[in-house]
Amino acid sequence: MKSRNWFESLRHAINGIKNTARRERNFRIHIVCAVLALAACIVFRVSFIYFAMVGFSIFFVMAMELVNTAVEALVDMYCRGKPHPLAKLAKDAAAGAVLLAAVQALVVGILVAVSVIRGLTV
Repeated sequence: MKSRNWFESLRHAINGIKNTARRERNFRIHIVCAVLALAACIVFRVSFIYFAMVGFSIFFVMAMELVNTAVEALVDMYCRGKPHPLAKLAKDAAAGAVLLAAVQALVVGILVAVSVIRGLTV
């Protein structure tokens, strides 16, 4: 079922984000953290480059969480509840990708916060 035009593809993508937000607790946690991080950037008037670093980090984490959700759904559909070592590997690897993205975002957040506290600007 291939999308016929760009707007239909966009609608499917937005539906994927909305459905993931409804179903996945961790995605909702990432959304809350993203809003808080962006609000802090605005309140503390961080420079454009720091704001961009935080924004790109947020999008990276959210994208990895969407990929993780897709991998989990496909593995669950294929395995139908039967445990398999490769299914576990796929799910664990996808979760690991989210963890790495979240750690990267945390490091960026700490670096930006330290720079703001010290009054450094870029």
